[in-house]
Amino acid sequence: MDLEKRLPEEPEPVRGSEIVPEPAGRGDGCLVVALRLPVRIVVLVLVVPVRIVWDALVVCGRFVYDRALRPVGRAFAWVGRGIGAVLAFLGKAVFVWPWVGLWRYVLKPLGLGLLWLGHLLLVVPAVWVYRWVLTPLGRGLAWLGRVLLVAPARWLYARVLTPLGRGIAWLARGIGAGAAWVLRGVWWVLRGVGLGVWWVVRGVGIAVGTLLRWIFVVPVVALWRWVLAPVGRGIALVAREIGDALGHAWRIAGHVSRAVWGFFVRLFRWTVVEPVRWVYRTVLTPVGHAVRDALWRPVAQGARAVGRAGRQALDAVRESARQARADVRRLLFGASREKEAVTRGTGARREPASGEARTLERKVRRETPPPTRG
Repeated sequence: MDLEKRLPEEPEPVRGSEIVPEPAGRGDGCLVVALRLPVRIVVLVLVVPVRIVWDALVVCGRFVYDRALRPVGRAFAWVGRGIGAVLAFLGKAVFVWPWVGLWRYVLKPLGLGLLWLGHLLLVVPAVWVYRWVLTPLGRGLAWLGRVLLVAPARWLYARVLTPLGRGIAWLARGIGAGAAWVLRGVWWVLRGVGLGVWWVVRGVGIAVGTLLRWIFVVPVVALWRWVLAPVGRGIALVAREIGDALGHAWRIAGHVSRAVWGFFVRLFRWTVVEPVRWVYRTVLTPVGHAVRDALWRPVAQGARAVGRAGRQALDAVRESARQARADVRRLLFGASREKEAVTRGTGARREPASGEARTLERKVRRETPPPTRG
């Protein structure tokens, strides 16, 4: 069952994007070298499409994860946090706070009251009974037990049981010594018989073991050494070469996949991105600027002028309505005498007529030039 120990293989040195070939002096046989090249060619042909599809799936998966799954996951996380906070608040309001209030304001005071009542009704009487009834009674019973039981038992042990026990012990030692001599003789006899049986069993075991070794072990060892071990080495060699071929093919397929997808990316850029960019820069941008300067800005200025004129017309209508209300009020109720006295005096300040209160809107209206009617 001796297997050859193989040294660990050195990894291939990689410089940038180039794969440096393995050194020639590996010490492999001609059969291994002849088997390695076709295996690697076949594996490379099978692995290159798989690697190209794998790189495409990786790119698509990253795009889907970054653009779709991650935002959706964050949204679900925020929603879950909100729902969790609401459920936590509801759970506290329904299950925690009522029980806390019940414990703090009902059960705890009730328990303290019951504890005080139990101490007053049970503990204090029990202490009194123990101190003034049970303790004297126990001391009296102890004195009676010492006089009536302990002293007679001590006299009986010293005067009767001790001499009787010593006699029984001396008799037991004599009987034990005789029994020990008898048992020792029986032991020597049994030991001799056991040694004879052991030597017979050992001889039989050695003979049977030798027979079984030549019948079973030696053929199995020969089968392993001359048949299974070489076949296993061959299978291990083939598996190792296939694994090395898969590794080389996967790395080469990676370079091929990058080259293929780089070509498609450049082709897409040349056929789609660059024409669209050229059309945007040379056609759409000037057209957009022309539309903005020739159409959008004049329309916007006209709309602002119309809005300004409409606001001024509304302001004039509001002013006319305010003057009409002031005239009607003056005709119905007359002018206020206090206001006339204040406004007609020599040192009186100027106040606007009734119905013309000073407001920020009126000040802005005075500073705004009248609209032009063309």
